[in-house]
Amino acid sequence: MNLRAYWRFLVVVRQFLPLALAYARDRHRFILFGRSRRVTSEQRRERAATLLESLLTLGPTFIKLGQLLSTRPDVLPPQYIDEFSKLQDRVPPAPWEEARVVLEEELGPVDEAFDDFEREAISGASLGQVYRASVDDEPVAIKVRRPGVEDLVEADLRAIRWTLPVLLYFTDETRSFSLETLADEFSRTIRQEMSYEREARMLTEIRDNFADEERVRIPSVIESHSTPRVLTMEYVPGTKINDVNELDELGVDRTALAETLQRSYLQMIIDDGVFHADPHPGNLAVQDDGTLVFYDFGMSGRVDPFLQDKIVDFYAAVADQDIDAILDALVEMGTLSPDADRQLMGDVMELAIADARGEDIEQYRVQQIVQQVEDTMYEFPLRLPPDLALVLRVATVVEGVCVTLDPDFDFIEVATSYLREEGYIAAGAREFVEDRAREARDAVESSVRVPPKLESALDRVDREDFHVRADIEDSDGVVRQMTRRLVLGMIVASGTFSTAYLYANATDVATVVAGVGTALMAVLLLYSFRRSGGIRAEPQFTRQNLREGQEDEESSGYARAYGPDELE
Repeated sequence: MNLRAYWRFLVVVRQFLPLALAYARDRHRFILFGRSRRVTSEQRRERAATLLESLLTLGPTFIKLGQLLSTRPDVLPPQYIDEFSKLQDRVPPAPWEEARVVLEEELGPVDEAFDDFEREAISGASLGQVYRASVDDEPVAIKVRRPGVEDLVEADLRAIRWTLPVLLYFTDETRSFSLETLADEFSRTIRQEMSYEREARMLTEIRDNFADEERVRIPSVIESHSTPRVLTMEYVPGTKINDVNELDELGVDRTALAETLQRSYLQMIIDDGVFHADPHPGNLAVQDDGTLVFYDFGMSGRVDPFLQDKIVDFYAAVADQDIDAILDALVEMGTLSPDADRQLMGDVMELAIADARGEDIEQYRVQQIVQQVEDTMYEFPLRLPPDLALVLRVATVVEGVCVTLDPDFDFIEVATSYLREEGYIAAGAREFVEDRAREARDAVESSVRVPPKLESALDRVDREDFHVRADIEDSDGVVRQMTRRLVLGMIVASGTFSTAYLYANATDVATVVAGVGTALMAVLLLYSFRRSGGIRAEPQFTRQNLREGQEDEESSGYARAYGPDELE
């Protein structure tokens, strides 16, 4: 029996119960029955802020859960994504004596393992904290897992599992699937992040990929002083990347720095298939000579070759402003459901691109396009692959950092230039020529097959033996609903006439029977118009909707791109 898990479950339920009741009232106005009620954008934002405070109150595991939720627009509405994107670790470091226990269990006496060790942590996060020391007279940074965090995380994961069935009651089938997969993903990723052996492997692999890149610096791992609970790395100081005043004093070319950052992530995602997934300014620094430094690889991910190809297709389609190709890429990546209304999504994409384009037709940003896509994701049934969710988050945050460095930074120009240099766009041109040649061959073959078929059809018309069969697709039940209402209306009309006739010419009993039956049919007809599943117009996305969304985004600023000056 795990008493701590039961206690944490009660604490979690107490924190989330008020919001759960509010969501129950959204679904049924009187909780157990009644029509659903409309929730405004402002109400959602207020609830998101309340939920954010609850996550902070519940501690490390739920802070990490909020960070993961900020990457999942398929699970939460955009207002929650905006709020949770502001979430960074704000946990004071554990006392030194508690951290010393972990260090000495892993490496032995601190004074023997290190030449010098500063007892004051330089940063504290939910799962670990960082100290500065030296090994063989070389400065190092030591990341120590927070004491007792393993038991706390396991208890919280059990509490989340026990709470999940309650949450599923308030969601539809598609969201239920997303929440269940999210719970599995979270259990896996938080355990991975607690394993400093995995972080060391990812850091080393990414560092090797940039070995020949002079503009990028990634600290090396000191393997002799690293264990599953302690990670010792080369200490590389630098200026926080969003401290633009300090960068200007150092004479750093901020436009070149933004391009280096963008191209680094393009290389990681498109070429290498392994990437640093937490690019907020607390994890990015700049040396005096303008070299870009990456910190903290606890949150990192991989991209399989298929997804890499589709990301290239997406970038190329955005650069060409090819709406159909953008939607095709999103569908193939699993981001957009094949059942989604392509015309509606096409309108959204066209408005997003037009609105973000600015005075110069080539000046528009992927961040704004991706944001508009994310804002519509919650309205459609989809299943967002976990690694792709990280890629979307990285693209958004990186673009925000780049714009902080250079307000006129053109993401598309840099991405297009990179794709051209790496041969991706050229390959696309070859595929285009091959596709057109295939289409020409198919057209020639069709020109041979069609005339005989056309002649046969015309002969049947001439013999008056030509029939056309049409099937009506009614996946939403619109025709069935209209037919039901029509029949009920006819019954009510005839019943009303019959009741009036019987009232004038027959007995009272016959009149009452006819009247009651007619009234019952009238109630059923009225109810068919009041049901939530009745016929409704498809929501329309207009430029005003996009403007309102952008005003909300501007009011919150690029909050998602900012974080505390710490290593998580």
